Amino acid sequence: MSQLFRRKIYSDTDTSTGLLRVLGVWDIVFFGIAAIIGAGSFSSLGEAVFRGGPGVILLYLICGFACGFTALCYAEFASRIPTAGSAYTYAYASFGELIAWIIGWALIMEYSFGNIYVAFSWSDYFTSFLGRLGMHIPDYLTCSYTEAKKAFLNGSENKELLNAWKNAPLIGNLKFIVDVPALVINGLITWLCYVGVKESKNFNNSLVILKLGVILLVILVGFAYINTDNWTPISPVTGTPSFMPNGFTGVMSAVSGVFFAYIGFDALSVLSEETKDPQKTLPKGMIISLVLCTVIYIALTLVLTGMVDYRKFDGVGDPLSFIFEKTNANVAWMELVVSFVAIVAITTVLLVFQMGQPRIWYAMSRDGLMPQKFLKIHPKYKTPSFATIVTGIVVGIPILFTDKTFILDFTSIGTIFAFVLVCAGVLVLPAKEKIKGRFHLPYINGKFIFPVVFIGGLIAFYFWQPEFFQTLMNWGDPKEGEFRASIFFFIILNLIMCGVAFVKNLSLIPLVGLSSCLYLLTGMSHENWFWFGMWFLIGMVIYFFYGYKNSKLGKELKNN
Repeated sequence: MSQLFRRKIYSDTDTSTGLLRVLGVWDIVFFGIAAIIGAGSFSSLGEAVFRGGPGVILLYLICGFACGFTALCYAEFASRIPTAGSAYTYAYASFGELIAWIIGWALIMEYSFGNIYVAFSWSDYFTSFLGRLGMHIPDYLTCSYTEAKKAFLNGSENKELLNAWKNAPLIGNLKFIVDVPALVINGLITWLCYVGVKESKNFNNSLVILKLGVILLVILVGFAYINTDNWTPISPVTGTPSFMPNGFTGVMSAVSGVFFAYIGFDALSVLSEETKDPQKTLPKGMIISLVLCTVIYIALTLVLTGMVDYRKFDGVGDPLSFIFEKTNANVAWMELVVSFVAIVAITTVLLVFQMGQPRIWYAMSRDGLMPQKFLKIHPKYKTPSFATIVTGIVVGIPILFTDKTFILDFTSIGTIFAFVLVCAGVLVLPAKEKIKGRFHLPYINGKFIFPVVFIGGLIAFYFWQPEFFQTLMNWGDPKEGEFRASIFFFIILNLIMCGVAFVKNLSLIPLVGLSSCLYLLTGMSHENWFWFGMWFLIGMVIYFFYGYKNSKLGKELKNN
């Protein structure tokens, strides 16, 4: 059993690599903005606003808070282990091989499946933009087979999906429905990642500048059209004006859409081996990009919920252009500009995710847990060439048969799970020597602070909302039962953490990050957990049939 948790020792001075080091602090910041400000603001933000109302701003603050503490934990690992692999590498150093494999497998899900969703979003904006220019692609070439079939069977009112199902040509008995724009952009981004990180960096930085300029324009123009009454709509539950019209449960139901906006920042740690002086550069870049993006998201949410009643965002996949349509603010030139820049913004997200996935495989292959073919570096471009091609294939094939909603939930739960293990990993790291110029996570003894804050907050919440605790064990409620069960286990886990923190004098910052990420998991449904469990099971089968037998660390321990 101990062999499953064998740890790999990394040297903080081991920065040798076959990859090309060209990234500085602001390159990392720009890659962070590219990954975080994209599909989350230009696509999933609409669904989040519909579910949570104006109160979804609180969820952005909660996610930003959780990711902020998690980013500090990532920064601590990045300052110790300047190698590619992100949370996978960090878990290998702190928890051992089995947990590292689980995290690596979760990251494969995050980057690959996340890019499937982003490719779908890119296709939506691209076809919408062409439509505004008077050009039309047949509907059966702009959506997936699964989406069109579900729309037809469920009696959807989405005309594009119904037209796709109705007008699609037949190949034998099968309707030919393929999202061609999504496949094309996936192929182009894969090629760009293949030819080099320097080219990708320059392309990304120019697009990010354009994207930030237009988002600022949206905020400034939209501010003039804000109706403050929209921030306190009539709640269908209480019949009174409320900042959270669907209650806090409604806000938490939007966690997948909101958290999806943040998942990109951990992709930055994957670029360790292509970053100049990663112990200094990565922590700074990650934290700066996270703070900037959180402020941008809060401002965007205030503008959207102030301009348009939150109920109108039902099914809206392009919320930033939607608010300027004729039925809303009626600013035609802004509608066109936002549609174009959304294509740019989502392209940068595709780029960062498509760069991240091959480097996860590269790191796992170097440890023997994946086939050695993934370790191949292109002699001219200095990129993990084979892994990049496989990533394009892994993203491209599911585009043919899956849909956005499933992918969104599936990606978010895997990412939060990885964040949980990163924060927990920092708690078990040994103390390190402080070196001037490098990031060092401040140690604040959580022995008393964490138990007092958590238990005190729990008591205060009980006196503020006693009815919540009176119904906490009513898990059979069709609307709130799952959330109540999740909160119950969240409380139990945190009480255990309070006891361990008191006994072990644990550091406060990773404790708060761990607790915050565990709270985000309370917004996940049982379907999310089921499919995550299935993915986890497949990963375990692969590990025991291949990874465990071929582990380089395992072979070294046997020979010694």
